[in-house]
Amino acid sequence: MKIPRTRTYPDPFLRRKAEDVAEINDDTLELIKKMFVVMEEDGGIGLAAPQVGVSKRIICISLEQKGFERLALINPVITQVSDRTETMEEGCLSIPGINAEVARPEDAIVRGTTKSGKQVEITAHGLLARVLQHEIDHLNGVLFIDRLKNREKKRIERDLEALAERISPRI
Repeated sequence: MKIPRTRTYPDPFLRRKAEDVAEINDDTLELIKKMFVVMEEDGGIGLAAPQVGVSKRIICISLEQKGFERLALINPVITQVSDRTETMEEGCLSIPGINAEVARPEDAIVRGTTKSGKQVEITAHGLLARVLQHEIDHLNGVLFIDRLKNREKKRIERDLEALAERISPRI
C-alpha cells in the first residue's frame, strides 16, 4: 500500500472544493485506510482527502485519546451549528508548525455516511465539533487560517510566508 504525502500550504489543490463520493467501493475503503495511516504518522487528529491529493468528500478523525472512536465519514455535511462560539488554538497537518486561535461554534450536527454505508447524524460538542468543522472546511477548500481574526492573521503572516517559500519548489 503506497502511502500518499500530505499536501502543504500553499498547494492550490487545498483550495479546491472536493467532489462527492458516488459509491463506496474498494478504492474508497483503501483511501480511508491510507488516510488513517498518514494522519497517525503525521501526529494528527483529523485529515480530509484533499490533504492527500484526492478530491473526494471523505474525512477521518481519531480522538481515541479523548474517549471517542476512530471515525471516517463520507460526504459529510454540517446541518446545524450553535450560536455559542469557543476560541481555541488550532493547527493543521497541511500548515505544519503554525498554530493560531480560531473561533468556531461549540456544537455542530453533522450528517454523513460511514464506510459501511450507514447514514449517520452526529451531534458533537467541544473538540469533536471543532475537528468535524475543521475537516469539512478542507472539503470546501477552506483552511483554518481563513477563519482567523485580523490580529491572528497578522501574527502568523511571516510564518506563512516562510512556509510558502520552503514548500513552493515542491509544487
